[in-house]
Amino acid sequence: MVAELARLLSQAPPVIVGLVVNPVAGLGGPAALKGSDGPDVQARALALGAVPRAGERAAAALAALHRLRPDVRVRTVAGAMGEDSARAAGVPHEVVHRPRAGAGAATTAGGAVTVTTGAADTRAAVAALGGADLLLFAGGDGTARDVLDARPRGPVLGVPAGVKVYSGCFAVSPFAAAATAAAFDGTTLDAEVVDLDEEAYRSGRVGARLYGTLRVPAARTRLSGRKSGSSGAPPGSAESIAREVVASMVPGETYALGPGATTLAVGRVLGLDLTPLGVDVVRDGVLLAPDVTERTLHTLAMSQVTHGVLSVIGGQGFVIGRGNQQFSPRVLDRLAGIVVLATQQKLAALGGRPLLVDSGDAATDAAFGGHTRVVTGYRESVMYRIQSANEEL
Repeated sequence: MVAELARLLSQAPPVIVGLVVNPVAGLGGPAALKGSDGPDVQARALALGAVPRAGERAAAALAALHRLRPDVRVRTVAGAMGEDSARAAGVPHEVVHRPRAGAGAATTAGGAVTVTTGAADTRAAVAALGGADLLLFAGGDGTARDVLDARPRGPVLGVPAGVKVYSGCFAVSPFAAAATAAAFDGTTLDAEVVDLDEEAYRSGRVGARLYGTLRVPAARTRLSGRKSGSSGAPPGSAESIAREVVASMVPGETYALGPGATTLAVGRVLGLDLTPLGVDVVRDGVLLAPDVTERTLHTLAMSQVTHGVLSVIGGQGFVIGRGNQQFSPRVLDRLAGIVVLATQQKLAALGGRPLLVDSGDAATDAAFGGHTRVVTGYRESVMYRIQSANEEL
C-alpha cells in the first residue's frame, strides 16, 4: 500500500511542511503525573525516570512522510524543537527559526536532561513557520493550545506525543500524520482544541474546556477526533462491567487498573478508593500499589503474574497510548494479558471503527492486531477488532 500511495503522490506538486516539536510533551505520562505542563512538573517527571519521546515521534512522522513524498520540503526550528527530529529521520530540511538561547530539551554526556522550553517558544516557532503549506506540531493538548494562541495562518496537524491527546486536531498516529500530510490537497475542516485543567485532572476532576478550532486537512479517517464522555451510558452500565471483572479475577494474581470511569467502578465493587485518573494495582481485593509510575508497574509485572485492565476512550477508540502511558511497551510485554472494558453504547458510537493501540513501539502495537474480547456487562462480552494506530501504513 505504501508503494502505491507513493507512486500516486509522486505526480503531485511539492508540498512545504513546517515542523514544530514540543520536546517535553508526554513526559508526565509514564511518571503518573497526568500531564506535562509547567517546568515543575517536567522536572518531577525527569526525576522519576521519564524520557522525552516527542522528538522520536516527530522523526517517525517525517521519515514516513519522506518515503511517501521524497520531494517534500521541510522547514523547521533549530535544535530539539524540530531540527533534531529532521536529522534523525534523514530528511533534508531548512532551519528557519532559532528559539531563544537554551530553549529545548538536551541530554548531557552524563545522561541528564535539562528542560527549558515553554509555551512562548512554541508560539514563536509557529509564527516563524507561517509560510508552510501545512504545519505539523508534535505534542499534546497543551501544545495544541499554544499553536492556537499563535494564530497560525495556514492549516495544521498534530502528531500525537502528549499525555493528553483529546483534541480533534491530531492524527491517530505519527504515520497517519505522515500519510495525511503527503496526500494533502488544500481541503480543510475545523477541528476543536480542548484541554483539561491539569491540577484538577491530577485530583480526579475531569473538565474539558473548548478553547477554539484549528484548520486541519480533511482526512477524518486519520484524525483521532475529540474525546467523548460516557454520560450517555445508561445507569449501572459501569457497575455491571465492574462486577464481571471482579468475578473473573484469579486469586493470587495481580491486576493493574488503568484510568477511566469504568475502572473506577471496579474499585467501588472491590470496596477500594482508586486514583481517579491513575493506574492502581490490586490483588485479592487489596490495593497493592496506588497511582503507580511506569517504572513501578514494570517492577511489579516482572515479579508476579499481572493483568492490565483498560477502558476504551470514547469517541476515539484508543485502548493504549492515551492517558495511560504507564503501560509502556516493556510493561505490555510482561503482562499476562489485558482486559478491555467498554459499554455497548461506546462501541456503537465508533461506527465500526477499530479499537486502537499506540504504545510507541511498532512491534508491540502489531502484536495486538486482530480481535480482542471486550467486557460490556455482567456475563456479557463481544469480540471487537483492534489494531495498531499505524496499521494502514
